[in-house]
Amino acid sequence: MRILVTNDDGIYSPGIAALARVARRYGEVRVVAPDVEQSAASHAVTAGRPVSYRPTPAFRDAEAYRVNGTPADCVALAVNRWENIDLVLSGVNLGLNIGNGIWHSGTVAAAKQAALLGIRAIAFSTPVGADEPDFEALEPHIASVVELLNGEDHPRLVNVNIPRAPVGMCWTRQYIGSYDGKVVPDTDPVGREIFWFTVVRVEEYESDTDIWAIENNYISITPLRLNLTDEPELEHLRARHPFDRA
Repeated sequence: MRILVTNDDGIYSPGIAALARVARRYGEVRVVAPDVEQSAASHAVTAGRPVSYRPTPAFRDAEAYRVNGTPADCVALAVNRWENIDLVLSGVNLGLNIGNGIWHSGTVAAAKQAALLGIRAIAFSTPVGADEPDFEALEPHIASVVELLNGEDHPRLVNVNIPRAPVGMCWTRQYIGSYDGKVVPDTDPVGREIFWFTVVRVEEYESDTDIWAIENNYISITPLRLNLTDEPELEHLRARHPFDRA
């Protein structure tokens, strides 16, 4: 099996090194990731300039390349340069990708790009605090998820968040309640106005959501889809405003 490993934290992140180590248990691995951090890049693609695809010795046991582009660029380039990829693993992101954060996530976007190209993909994330995550301790949990989802009859696109000390796994849905983004005004050292984009803690959430799972130390496994169409609303509008059809 051919496995592509990517991320949005950059090719030198400890999270992608852990993911590559796990991936090597299951097949031939190639690492293709941004040359610098691309967190919150979402599904941006580089359209106004060419991008490069440079080999790097950053990984001792896997062929690796760094790209001066976005996570989605990395996957598109890797698929172009390496045929017959069976699975794409994205992460392990330094920071959770749950709730509304999924919309901004470059980690999830890399997996989405793979799914758009017809390849099964799993995005992995873990929380960060004052200390760096213990990736060695997380590797058995990453492997358990890969083994669970490594089959043609499983979802094509999955978002996984692993707490620091998991007590189990659960299937979840994305929290879609109130938006948790926040703009914080500030000033720079010379007194000019600047702004920080941050988030506020979500306090209320349903028990089948990704946020609930992480708050209760469960690995959150959320199947995602590429079709953003609101199907019930579409049928409601068709009934209310029956336009001509071909």
